[in-house]
Amino acid sequence: MWNRFLRACRREPVDCTPIWFMRQAGRYMAEYRAIREKYTLLEICRRPEVATEVTLQPVRAHGVDAAILFADILLPLEPMGAPFEFAKGEGPVIYEPIRQASQIEALREFAPEEGLPHVLEAIRMIKAELSNKTPLIGFAGAPFTLASYLIEGGKSSHYLITKKLMYSEPRLWHALMQKLSSVVKSYLQAQIEAGADAVQLFDSWVGALSPDDYKSYVMPHVKSILDGVGGSGVPVIHFGTGTSNLLELQRDAGGSVIGVDWRTPLDQARRRLGEGVALQGNLDPILLFAPRDVLDQQVRRVLELAGPGGGHIFNLGHGIFPETPPDNVKFVVDRVHELTQR
Repeated sequence: MWNRFLRACRREPVDCTPIWFMRQAGRYMAEYRAIREKYTLLEICRRPEVATEVTLQPVRAHGVDAAILFADILLPLEPMGAPFEFAKGEGPVIYEPIRQASQIEALREFAPEEGLPHVLEAIRMIKAELSNKTPLIGFAGAPFTLASYLIEGGKSSHYLITKKLMYSEPRLWHALMQKLSSVVKSYLQAQIEAGADAVQLFDSWVGALSPDDYKSYVMPHVKSILDGVGGSGVPVIHFGTGTSNLLELQRDAGGSVIGVDWRTPLDQARRRLGEGVALQGNLDPILLFAPRDVLDQQVRRVLELAGPGGGHIFNLGHGIFPETPPDNVKFVVDRVHELTQR
């Protein structure tokens, strides 16, 4: 049933609970590692035919209910005028971190067909390969997460430089967030026009904020994105990590599906969010390393807490780790389908 995932996003009846995984295409798969021996991550993203192959690998291997475009949340930064690289063992490194007004003013808003044509071509190629057998999810990074990379120059534990700018230079902060949100909105809209059946907004680092800070410094920009994309008619997944204190605000910012990480039980999330949105989640990705009996018990627990009412997409609370045993990924897919047959 190719639209099982899409029906669950819309809180419609399904034959069984759909499942996909964040980072379901990646280094835990031998097929992907073989491709990485030939290409860097950015080279894969820039070659539509290779991105297509990588996107399809977990669909073939595990029977997941949705494919997710193989790309990176930072891809829009380069056409904006903020080039970066992936340093071995360190993750992304921004060449010139954003620290002052002139740098923000220099950032360009661009048309996705001009700045990221290879991503849109990959979507079209993937859709042709899937031939309506499996839906495709597009995605983008949310403005706070992109801003934190731009300002910090890479990954951060405390977001010290980001928050200093946010608190001390609110005018500059909102100028940066406005540019990022404009780019992200047009990028997601272009993915939908290219054929994406759903899109996900990743706000990976927003859990570092208090509710008041989220409401003041982030929520208006996220809302502008999700209001703009939500009118497309495709499901929109709004995801963050460490966001148990922000769930209601995330719901109010927008999205037809709210991603919940493993720190918040799904029954609690449902009570807090109400029936107006679907839920996605929320197995701890570390449990994919657990013995099978423990893993099975925890899969059952997530399904039990999600409840029988529908509107649930099974996923992890964050992405698959590179060391994850692939057989355990397949095991979880099969168990979710078996346990929820209706």
